[in-house]
Amino acid sequence: MRRLNMTREAFATRIGVSRRALDTWLLPDDSQESRAMPEIVERFVTEILQRQEESTQSVHSQPLVDAIAFEGRPQLLSVDQFSRESAEALFRVADVMQPIARRQKISRVLEGAVLGNLFFEASTRTRVSFGAAFARLGGSVCDTTGFTFSSMAKGESIYDTSRVMAGYVDALVVRHPEQGSVAEFARATNIPVINAGDGPGEHPSQALLDLYTIQREFSRLGKLVDGAHIAMVGDLKYGRTVHSLAKLLSLYKGLKITLVSPKGLEMPSYVLERIARNDNVVEQTYDLPQGLKGADVVYATRIQKERFQNENIEGYTPEFQINKAMIDATCGPDTLIMHPLPRDGRPDANDLSTDLNHDSRLAIFRQTDNGIPVRMAIFAVLMGVDGQVQRSMRDATWRRPSMVGPDDAVFHGID
Repeated sequence: MRRLNMTREAFATRIGVSRRALDTWLLPDDSQESRAMPEIVERFVTEILQRQEESTQSVHSQPLVDAIAFEGRPQLLSVDQFSRESAEALFRVADVMQPIARRQKISRVLEGAVLGNLFFEASTRTRVSFGAAFARLGGSVCDTTGFTFSSMAKGESIYDTSRVMAGYVDALVVRHPEQGSVAEFARATNIPVINAGDGPGEHPSQALLDLYTIQREFSRLGKLVDGAHIAMVGDLKYGRTVHSLAKLLSLYKGLKITLVSPKGLEMPSYVLERIARNDNVVEQTYDLPQGLKGADVVYATRIQKERFQNENIEGYTPEFQINKAMIDATCGPDTLIMHPLPRDGRPDANDLSTDLNHDSRLAIFRQTDNGIPVRMAIFAVLMGVDGQVQRSMRDATWRRPSMVGPDDAVFHGID
């Protein structure tokens, strides 16, 4: 349904079955009402997807790695490198990665390859997520964190560091506090370089996994991204995740995007110009409850105090917190609540409240889980092995956790 950009109703009509029958086929296997899709329907669906794939390939015959290249190199610096078609193509690769990400299958297509994780800012989720994604494809990882422990503390240039590292590793993931710095790393080498955050600039892999999550969740809910109402809340000036996600969303049509921030932390004008494309409506407000009303997605971000440059923030009070009471009062039962993390979980924090932890609308953990298959897909495409993964899989033999993955909406008591 997601690949065909169809709601459940439209898809049921397309394959000639009732909506109720389709719903039973899509239920989890352990549900008492779950039914297996009949073989003849499964073959028909496969044929539809194959025809769609062939049609897409005939129109866009360029390999994905070339379609998203940065200055002719297999590198990922910005979501500006993506069209809607190439983003969808990457998500199809991520779908293939799901059994590996969920620890059901193993692939060794990157065996022998070495990843250099260069994080000049502190990171937990992004650094470990990239390392885990590379390792799940059979590669190994070398980590470094912070300026203090790098040769840059001795005055070494970005160019020298990049050229030296290219002799050691086969791909680089770089996070740096200065906007545009990761592009300097990329221009100094021909090996794949991935931007894991350049100051207040961009965070392309986060935006891709965010959009992938929205699409998967909407598919479950029978919604489309086109025409959705997205509310972005928090530090929209320095929040690089919202900059990248807003640019990706601009590839879709008829969106209503509500931007809610304290005064002084509004979305930059160059991003506003971008997201107003494709008949998208952009609204800005400082009123949090008003901005959340009717939203299909609430995307919260923390205030990036470490990047402030003498800002005098107005309206940033304890009331600027997204909690269960506010969500219940302003949003519907199918609203998705997202956050790129980390969030400030203290009771009085002006962030996403922990009282939503067991609310089914909270998608932040399914969101982070989706980071593994999406980043695996990025590595596979940039390193030219995306066509090998499917046939390379074998069953995992170790005992894996019983509940792992972005489809586990009910955590059964797991905190």
